[in-house]
Amino acid sequence: MSRRGLLGLAGAAVGAGVVGAGIGVAADRAIAGATASSAAVYPFYGEHQAGITTPAQDRLHFAAFDVAADLDRAGLIELLHDWTAAAARMTQGRPAGKYGPASGPLDVPPDDTGEALDLPPGGLTLTFGFGPTLFTTADGKDRFGLASKRPEALVDLPHFPGDALIDQLTGGDLCVQACSEDPQVAVHAIRNLSRIAFGRASIRWSQLGFGRTSSTSRSQVTPRNLFGFKDGTANIKSEDTAVVEDQVWAAAKDGAGWMAGGSYLVARKIRMVIETWDRQQLGEQERIVGRDKGEGAPLSGGTEFTEPNFLALAKSGGGTAIDPDSHVRLAHPTSNNGAQLLRRGYNFVDGNDDLGRLNAGLFFIAFQRDPRAQFIPIQTRLAKNDLMNEYLRHVGSAVFAVPPGAREGSYIGAGLFA
Repeated sequence: MSRRGLLGLAGAAVGAGVVGAGIGVAADRAIAGATASSAAVYPFYGEHQAGITTPAQDRLHFAAFDVAADLDRAGLIELLHDWTAAAARMTQGRPAGKYGPASGPLDVPPDDTGEALDLPPGGLTLTFGFGPTLFTTADGKDRFGLASKRPEALVDLPHFPGDALIDQLTGGDLCVQACSEDPQVAVHAIRNLSRIAFGRASIRWSQLGFGRTSSTSRSQVTPRNLFGFKDGTANIKSEDTAVVEDQVWAAAKDGAGWMAGGSYLVARKIRMVIETWDRQQLGEQERIVGRDKGEGAPLSGGTEFTEPNFLALAKSGGGTAIDPDSHVRLAHPTSNNGAQLLRRGYNFVDGNDDLGRLNAGLFFIAFQRDPRAQFIPIQTRLAKNDLMNEYLRHVGSAVFAVPPGAREGSYIGAGLFA
């Protein structure tokens, strides 16, 4: 276990007031789990990109890039080649470059920055995507001869009711999602990809995330968001292969053959009005969410994974047990023509604002087969009626086409340039 893991474990034990033999048992279990997850290695090459159905890791560094104005098509392909080679190395726990941070020629900068030296792989996954502006700029320019290859599903997201988007937190030509069990491993990956892209692409905006807010495998417990509620109980799980095939992976018959086996990523930075929420009554919090805060069970009864009964009457009378405008009700597939999302969001805390309020919330990430049939109608319904809207501010937004996985000897997105 890393030194940072031991320090975190010690802090948690002291904060919880744990004493005696319980500390030893908890420590043994925590160390075993941390060691296993930190040593995990996921293949980079394959039919699909890793970091989608992969069991969600605990840490995130997400970055959106703008391609340099003077870069041509050949330069873009070269960048994707270079990124692919570096990503394939780093995800296996190796340096970003051939020599590494502490060897190679002394008269040139090292080809790896070195902060992940001696750290285990950390279950690192790197997932790449292409934004709408890579195909056609806002003023209609086709910089790379890709306009005719833009998938119909890669639509510009509409302005939803209540959006308070900040220009500096939206869009991007390219994106990279780095997920790991170790924050330093994730940051190292984005830092080195940015270094490799120097002069060809630069970071437009980025986001650090901690504490995954969804589970993508039945082997994982449901985590909690910063409102204190379990988040992602009904998320698509990797074991639901038929659902994943239907709701997550794009197919050639969808219209863009080069996207077959890929997916579409929607990212939304959602600031939570933490201070107002924290003063709300427990019963009202549960009514807004539609689940109880402890077990995570729907207010219609049962346990966490009991299917909500939206027709069940409240015990006190005067309506249904689950409010029609609760988050659970409005986001449920039965309210959205069966549409589902594979969510991989994270909590974030970016310090505080000038009024002393926490700048914190949810960095929402969702993968899907077609945003037009999934995210857009779901978010439209939520934006209009969700009781939770009083406590949320959507400040960042982006959508990307995530191509299928790369083959060894090739590069990410090769089909787009074929």
